[in-house]
Amino acid sequence: MKSITPILALLILILNSCLVADHPFPGIAPGIWRAVLKLDPEFITPNPRGEPLPEKLNLKFEEVTQGELPFTFEVKYNPDQTFYLEIINGEERIKVDDISMGREIRSARDTILFRFPEYDSYIRVYSEGNVMQGEWVVASKKDYRIPFLAKHGQGHRFTTLQKPPAADLSGKWEVTLETETDHPYKAIGEFKQKGNYLTGTFMTETGDHRFLEGTVQANKAYLSCFDGSHAFLYEAKILEDGTLIGSFRSGTHYKTLWEAKRNPDFQLANPDQLTFLKPGFEKFSFAFKNPEGKTISLDDPAYRNKVKIIQLMGTWCPNCMDETQFLLNYLKENPNPDLVVIGLAFERYEDAEKSMNAIRTYKKRLNIPYEVLHAGSSNKEKAALALPMLNQVLSYPTTIYIDRNDQVRRIHTGFSGPATSQYEAFKTDFQSFISNLLAEAHSNKQ
Repeated sequence: MKSITPILALLILILNSCLVADHPFPGIAPGIWRAVLKLDPEFITPNPRGEPLPEKLNLKFEEVTQGELPFTFEVKYNPDQTFYLEIINGEERIKVDDISMGREIRSARDTILFRFPEYDSYIRVYSEGNVMQGEWVVASKKDYRIPFLAKHGQGHRFTTLQKPPAADLSGKWEVTLETETDHPYKAIGEFKQKGNYLTGTFMTETGDHRFLEGTVQANKAYLSCFDGSHAFLYEAKILEDGTLIGSFRSGTHYKTLWEAKRNPDFQLANPDQLTFLKPGFEKFSFAFKNPEGKTISLDDPAYRNKVKIIQLMGTWCPNCMDETQFLLNYLKENPNPDLVVIGLAFERYEDAEKSMNAIRTYKKRLNIPYEVLHAGSSNKEKAALALPMLNQVLSYPTTIYIDRNDQVRRIHTGFSGPATSQYEAFKTDFQSFISNLLAEAHSNKQ
């Protein structure tokens, strides 16, 4: 074998010093990424209570790729070279730090898992340079997975176009959803627009659609949200009379039509009047197990002579998480031994142990100090059977306020969270109402 000459050795050294690794970071490239969930490849079931959507509504949206739900996220690195994501929805940033990397045996490809443990969902991707491709999977739904694609360095959400908007959509809108059915329902749209940039939310009687972000291009408007549980896509056409007509998708399982008109005076039904105790029932009661297998009820000594907040919720429910985080902050800032909270979790899993595992994870991730019990199925008809003293279970969350004498003083359906204009008013009302209940409890003790 011939030996390497000094000149050749020097040349090899120079060439090697110029090589750049394909993956200079231990994970994925830092900075902004644009992702899309591809809704169209999966079969979309029309509103199960209605008929298939009309095909001749002329709702063509040429500014964007049809059937793609876009969102952006930023990859950030810690000093120890671990990394995390921040998913961006308008003013909201959701930190995703439950991440694992490894080689998938079946495909022999490097795989990354981004987990949303609170919602029991995850994104599984193969990363190749500045592209990630894979799927979003919701474990609590049977065979529920949506193709996912992300590209590094792209900061736009829907489009890079900047067509002059046909209107400023800022303000309050009276919205009608499921207009293609014989049972449409109302919502409130709250939008803020600055040039082409659009943010907002929709409030319904069962909760809000959290932080939506998008754009207005000529006479078309687009909004989307992804938070690990919600995958919402709104598209709308601005008509000549100033009203809106469009479509709404939730993942691949739901699609409906909607319309809206400006109405600053429109109000939804009073959330304190939608759910109530049936005639003949004087008290709210239950007996459900916690993840440790212990049966908990309001008759337990720990809850006697206490003001009680009972939260009907699900670990899969983002509105429930918003309310849970509010309650946790309130309890931290206003510790009081006379006030207790109990969560009744209605879960999507039919298997009780899987539901218990979801509750354990939820409690651990949110550092919840109070009991969260497995109350049954998230199906609202089944939930109503588990709580026969209620006229209905209309929404998750539903919050029941009980005084020290075990009398139900209020039942609040739904939750208007931090994405809505009603959130500050809710906080003020909550604090006042709880203070009055606690004052009554203190007075009765004396």
